[in-house]
Formats: sequence, structure tokens, C-alpha cells
Amino acid sequence: MIEAFLDPATGSLPQVEAAVRAAAAAEIMPRWRQLAAHEVIEKSGPHDLVTVADRLAEQHLTASLTALLPGSVVVGEESVHADPALYGALERDAPVWIVDPVDGTRQFVRGEAGFCTLVALALRGELLASWTFAPARDRMATAVRGRGARLDGAELLAGSPEPGAPLRVAMSHPDYTTPDQKAALLGLDTEGVAARSCGAAGLEYLAVASGELDAVAFSWEFAWDHAAGLLLVQEAGGAQTTLTGEPYRIAGGNALPFTAARDRATAARIRDLLDPAR
Repeated sequence: MIEAFLDPATGSLPQVEAAVRAAAAAEIMPRWRQLAAHEVIEKSGPHDLVTVADRLAEQHLTASLTALLPGSVVVGEESVHADPALYGALERDAPVWIVDPVDGTRQFVRGEAGFCTLVALALRGELLASWTFAPARDRMATAVRGRGARLDGAELLAGSPEPGAPLRVAMSHPDYTTPDQKAALLGLDTEGVAARSCGAAGLEYLAVASGELDAVAFSWEFAWDHAAGLLLVQEAGGAQTTLTGEPYRIAGGNALPFTAARDRATAARIRDLLDPAR
């Protein structure tokens, strides 16, 4: 079933892209720069926001994506917030759509263009395809396992950092880190690394896949923030690793922080800098 769904000639990948665009057009863009105060709610605190656009876009995608692939389920940021047990679907046998309806909600609330919609398709822990859509910029990045990555139809190649140039790294914002994670991220405060706090994770992954950024380093592991981007970087020729040298697992239990980078050597260097014991 999955093989037929992913078939490049007769499968349903174009319909998935259309569904992502439709959800953004119907539920996100009409509310961009139009949000009323009561349409923005704090979840765990002032840095963890949800809007009516997040919730309605996830509902829209849940209906359209499961209709395209009968028997599939959705693990979305807002549905898991309401029922954490749903996250367990990532380890079961049904195909899973991993959805972040508005990645970069803070930017969205501020009326900035740096937000995106993230969708990934996985089966038994393996990422199969992903979509990263920046609706305010009308940019769509896609990846299919073993078939490469594209941005607006053009092939994405991560390449390698320029020899001798400081590594450009986007890392977790201090507001989202524990004391131990802060200590680990301080390893990036060193000669030869130009680190900054990240914006929307999906757009930072896209920057790595396109060679505009050399690496990311993240201290949290929610699949909806990372699944789409990790596949995008991988299919663009990049690499990723957790602190122990193992690949990131979408179901969780990763050694944090972890990194994704333009090439394997850069990923290994960032991992070493993030490990206080090295």
C-alpha cells in the first residue's frame, strides 16, 4: 500500500502537497496578521503559544491526509497536547502523518513571515516523505526517501561548509533549554563557530538542506518539529546525529542535544562540541 502511495508515476504525493497548500490557504493565511487577542493562547507558558490557526489547520490536515491514505493516523502537535497517548502511534504499524500545522507560532503571532507548515509520513519509525511549506513566502520543499529533496521543484543539495569559514549554526533558544542542555549548547561558543538562536525549526532545516546554514543543534525532540526537516536534510546529502552518535528516533528517547548538518564531518564536529564529556 505504501509503495503504491509513494510511486512517483501513479502515487498520491502531488495530492499531499495540494492538501498542505489547501490547509494553509483555508486556515492559516486568512488569520496571518489578523489574529484577535482571544485567538492566541498560552499552553505551558508565554513562549509556548497556540492559535486558532494552529488548531483549525491541524484539523483540516487530519481530515484530508487520512482520506488520501486510508488506515493512516495523525500525530499532530495540537492533538498530542490534548491527548499525549497519541504519540505512541509513532511506534505502531499504521502509517503515521506527523504534523506541525504552524511551526514558528511566535513568528506567526508577531505577523512575521518566518513560519511554516510541516508534514512527514512515517511507517514503523522510518521517515518516508516530507513537506515543508512556507505559505507567507509561497515556498514548498519536499523530500522522498531515496529520491532526493526539492525546493519549488529544483533539486536541493546541502554541499559542505566553506573551508576555513566559521560554521553557521542555529541552536535551541535558551528559553527552551534545561540547565544541562544550556551547558551542552555552550560548547558552540567557541572559535570557528558562529551560533545563533533558531527561528522556526522547519525553516532552519531547509536552510541547512539548501546550504544557507551549516548546521542546527536542538535540545528538544518532538517529532512534529524535526521529522520533515531531518528527511529534507538527509535527502539533500546532509547528515544527523544525537549526542551518542546514534540517529535521531522519531518516537523519542534520544540523547540530547542532537544535530543535523550539511555533511557528515560537520555533524560529527557539532556533536563533539555539544558533549561536555569529550
